[in-house]
Amino acid sequence: MSMETTLSREDIVRLTERIEGAQTRAYAIPKLTNEYPNMTHGDGYAVQTELRRRFIAQGHRHVGWKAGLTSKAKMQQMGVNVPSIGFLTDRMARPENSAISTGDLVHPRVECEVAFVTKADLAGPNCTKEDVLAATDYVLPAVEIIDSRFSGFKFDLESVIADNGSSARYVGGGRARDPKDLDLRTLGVVMEKNGEMVAMGASAAVLGHPAEAVAMLVNILAEMGETLPAGSFVMSGGITEAIAVKPGDNVIARFQELGSVSMRFVE
Repeated sequence: MSMETTLSREDIVRLTERIEGAQTRAYAIPKLTNEYPNMTHGDGYAVQTELRRRFIAQGHRHVGWKAGLTSKAKMQQMGVNVPSIGFLTDRMARPENSAISTGDLVHPRVECEVAFVTKADLAGPNCTKEDVLAATDYVLPAVEIIDSRFSGFKFDLESVIADNGSSARYVGGGRARDPKDLDLRTLGVVMEKNGEMVAMGASAAVLGHPAEAVAMLVNILAEMGETLPAGSFVMSGGITEAIAVKPGDNVIARFQELGSVSMRFVE
């Protein structure tokens, strides 16, 4: 992925303000490429980096990263051959079993992911799945609540990257496990909404192995001049398709070997 940029500093600040407004006040905006058709992936990351800088300046704590578009189906759908990444802060985290408000979200949807917590620093550009597994303290099951802020679900990769990969909320739960004790390729996952099964998948959906997605994330960070510090929380990408939720919905994600994660949605 080229990190070449075309936008001026003023444009980056303008677009960051537009994204921040949509995220903090929960309204939909047109995709950014309508106004900036030549926008590159690098421009998207420049906006995302400015957004992260602002959130940290407002007191958010940067706790880790997430990989997006990690399944072959999602990449084909978006016409890309590399995943995207987004940052995670402490204010996006919600406790297991909690009531999550949808009033401050635009189009909330949930997907199941394997989360990694690292015990050693990781750096690209040649990070491998084996490097990731060696640097992993434990893995745990997680549900990401994503929220595309673009009207009519019309978006492209440049806009999605700028919007921090639709990051909104996340919930970790279940049992923390040493990845050496698991076959992370074959974990089965079932998502239930209001007692009915709505999605199922196997962890191989994430680039063949969730640690591959984390390695790719570390290599994208290297292109941004960044590394992944020890103690990072990393979500490796959706195993299941994203399922829409609304107030009144109860969601439980059951992961083979890792236990389950549950939450309910309220106004």
